[in-house]
Amino acid sequence: MRTLLARLSADDGMTTAEYAVGTLAAVAFAAGLLKVVTSDKVIAALSAVISRALG
Repeated sequence: MRTLLARLSADDGMTTAEYAVGTLAAVAFAAGLLKVVTSDKVIAALSAVISRALG
């Protein structure tokens, strides 16, 4: 009976699922950030800042 209870209460594999969810969240955040950074307005603003700094 103890062995059965130990097997039922074990959470082996949960860390793998947590890493998977964390990885998916990080990828979604990176995709959103990439979409923002590569937008025309942000590129124009960054170009203006760099031009002003160098010129």
